[in-house]
Amino acid sequence: MLFAGAFIGGFVNGLAGFGTALFALGFFLNVMPPLQAVAIILLMSFISGTLGLWTVRHDIKPNVKSASYLIIPGLCGVPFGVYSLTYVDVDMLRLLVASLLLLYGGYFSFRARLPSLAGDRPIMDIIIGFMGGLLGGLASLSGALPTMWFAMRDRNKHTMRTIIQSFNMSLFVLAIGLFWWRGAYDDRQTLFYALFAVAVAFASAKLGIIAFTKLSDYQFRRLLVFMTFVSGLIMMARIMLAN
Repeated sequence: MLFAGAFIGGFVNGLAGFGTALFALGFFLNVMPPLQAVAIILLMSFISGTLGLWTVRHDIKPNVKSASYLIIPGLCGVPFGVYSLTYVDVDMLRLLVASLLLLYGGYFSFRARLPSLAGDRPIMDIIIGFMGGLLGGLASLSGALPTMWFAMRDRNKHTMRTIIQSFNMSLFVLAIGLFWWRGAYDDRQTLFYALFAVAVAFASAKLGIIAFTKLSDYQFRRLLVFMTFVSGLIMMARIMLAN
């Protein structure tokens, strides 16, 4: 279960730049408690994500400003999300997000053409970034809205990957720090599992990146849309099984 979750999670991260938790968590929860599983997935996502960023390293500098429109509001949104946990029904929120992913992914997956929003849209980027951070703090769903938003943007795949993965990586750093502070990495078994999972995920991420390099810009946008649909299916299945 640990190998399968790490391999699939790493491959998906290498291919699309996100989605490690959605695809790995179901495997990990069969052999370990939730806190340990999430702590390991965060490390997996961060390490395999560095490989993805290295692949698009030449696009990082030209997109620093665009990425900051997401990252800074996103980091600000995380504490608000954590604070709101007391007042929000997280299960209902997950259900709403899963439904949104299914509707969005299902609708655009079967359309002949995707919408192509050209030009910079910093106000929307800031709103999407903050809402992504808010959802991340509430329900570990930081990547859902940015992925849907950039799938509609008329940008090349390297730019989209650079911005989305930079956003996710920034939130991973914050989350790993919080988990470390809570003592989630003090247990030897957790560290052993993490080392194994990170090694497997790093190797499979390389395979995912090879597949990423074969995609055209439009195919990558199609992939993002399809991934939102699959993510919605997985989330909805977990919600139904939990109930």
